[in-house]
Amino acid sequence: MQLPESRTLVPGLVYRAEVGSTNEELVTLASGPSAADWPDLSGIVTDNQTNGRGRHGRQWTAASSSLAASILLRPVDRKKVPLPIDRFTWYPLLAGLAMTRAVALLVDGDVGFKWPNDVLVGEQKVSGILCELLPGAAGVVIGAGVNLSQAPDEIPGATSLAAVGAAETSFDTVLATYLSELIALTGQYAAEGGDAESSGLRSAVEDACESLGREVRVALPGGADLTGVAAGIDEYGQIVIKRASDGELVAVGAGDVTHLRY
Repeated sequence: MQLPESRTLVPGLVYRAEVGSTNEELVTLASGPSAADWPDLSGIVTDNQTNGRGRHGRQWTAASSSLAASILLRPVDRKKVPLPIDRFTWYPLLAGLAMTRAVALLVDGDVGFKWPNDVLVGEQKVSGILCELLPGAAGVVIGAGVNLSQAPDEIPGATSLAAVGAAETSFDTVLATYLSELIALTGQYAAEGGDAESSGLRSAVEDACESLGREVRVALPGGADLTGVAAGIDEYGQIVIKRASDGELVAVGAGDVTHLRY
């Protein structure tokens, strides 16, 4: 696959006709003996991912009607100082915002994301994000999957760009649209030293997050559930829940969010 639009945006983009996991392969290559061959914003993409992973170890398989892309970030600030690892917590949300903006450019509908990074058209998921650190926090790999042209009965509970009437569903155009947004947002964040507040990205993320202001249930690691209203996103990218039982504000850094009502 030639990918003429996408390849103009990044220093290196490798297409694989088939790969187990784009994230796994990129993490291995970008942290191994060939690490120098994988600069900031290089990546691996496929339309045939056979053993992809979603959040919490769930499988994500990209058939020929899907796009799977993993992009490497080696973020530095304006002084070329690498960002500290505690600034990496915002990357899943920035990737979710980037895909939200990309999808919104392609479809006529209500597009937003469910914290931290499931992109929704209406209430149906069209894309998911998984970020993984390189060993030693030498960078972060942002993996994104988006359904391009599946029929609704092929993806129960989800949707595709074609199913919601996108004017364009070609692999290269969708990828290039997403990359343009991702490059702009992550560049803005890194330039401000990984400060989501001063960069204006905290408010941008909150504006696009469909979870805020809604009653949600959060399945927490360990099996407990937290129910309440999603009140905001804190300085670390955690979602803040006003707990239904007592009104206490609880910050959650990891968990599966379910929207209980619109």
